[in-house]
Amino acid sequence: MTETKTRRPIPAAVILTERAEARVAELMAKSPADAIGVKLSTPRRGCSGLAYSVDYVSEEAKFDEKIETPGGTFYIDGASVLYLVGSTMDWVEDDFTAGFVFDNPNAKGACGCGESFMV
Repeated sequence: MTETKTRRPIPAAVILTERAEARVAELMAKSPADAIGVKLSTPRRGCSGLAYSVDYVSEEAKFDEKIETPGGTFYIDGASVLYLVGSTMDWVEDDFTAGFVFDNPNAKGACGCGESFMV
């Protein structure tokens, strides 16, 4: 007898809250014609070294992680995944600001203004 092994699904590197998924849907509803999704990356920027950047993406890169959400495809830059594993991404709005907020267990510190983080 031959046994077949089934693999459990690999969890996404980043968990999107319902509010973050809804915001991705809003962004995709008004996206440029060539956009295939929204992409999260961590470019080197700010006084702590890395920043979160969310942008439209027009083509899928080989090592990007792909997460299907109800409102559209969400990508994570392949070079950024190691900095983001286990993170939660939320969308928060109040009277004065609106934006994505990250709970990143890999971040060892952040700058005073909250624009960048270090791992």
